Amino acid sequence: MLTAVVFDADETLLDLRPAVTGGLVAVVDEMRRRTPDAAEVTLAELESDWGAVFDELRAAPVVEIRRAALARSLTRAGLVDHLDEIAALFFARRFALTQPFPDAAPALDALRARYTLGFATNGNSRAERCGLAGEFAFEVYAHENGLPKKPAPEFFAAVVAAAGVPAGEIVYVGDSWEHDVVAPRRVGLRSVWLNRAGLPRPLGFVPDAEVSTLSDLPSVLSNLPSVSSGVPAVSSER
Repeated sequence: MLTAVVFDADETLLDLRPAVTGGLVAVVDEMRRRTPDAAEVTLAELESDWGAVFDELRAAPVVEIRRAALARSLTRAGLVDHLDEIAALFFARRFALTQPFPDAAPALDALRARYTLGFATNGNSRAERCGLAGEFAFEVYAHENGLPKKPAPEFFAAVVAAAGVPAGEIVYVGDSWEHDVVAPRRVGLRSVWLNRAGLPRPLGFVPDAEVSTLSDLPSVLSNLPSVSSGVPAVSSER
């Protein structure tokens, strides 16, 4: 029996991309205000700086990765000594702009009467700073008390402990195939893939369900079989 529904944050409940873009626009504007050397620095370059540092730092807290990306950006205009102030500007703007997707609140309201709801994320989108205060019975954040990020099994062990029910009674809902489908299934949780973009399903695993909008989640969960079908599928790849 399913008793708990746990959600990923960014790009699942929260429309993060416009908020990050707005934060970077504020950084560009501030760089140009501070020095003419930033006149040619572009938003596209700031966006690319995240990718340039992410692979090396992917296991680090998101705040550290963003600061490293901003340091790279500020170096373009000789402003790296102002990293603390400009990082504070970015995060203030990013959180001010972060909002739930329109389908998030109605889905949470519909699910709350039947399930325990949880929030568990790798990122720094704290529920109370992103329009989701008071929505969840529990929240789990990577890097608090040394907790590693998804897809580490320890992350999902913390989810199970916070939910207080067996892993098989928990469904994890998220947009990342690796982090939100494969990883929870490997440690015995159920999984629902939120595929807003209509991407092709990767080979190798079968989620318990797939939805394109959270609006469909209440009915999909009510119709899940009592035994998970989300076992590893036979892959044609060798």
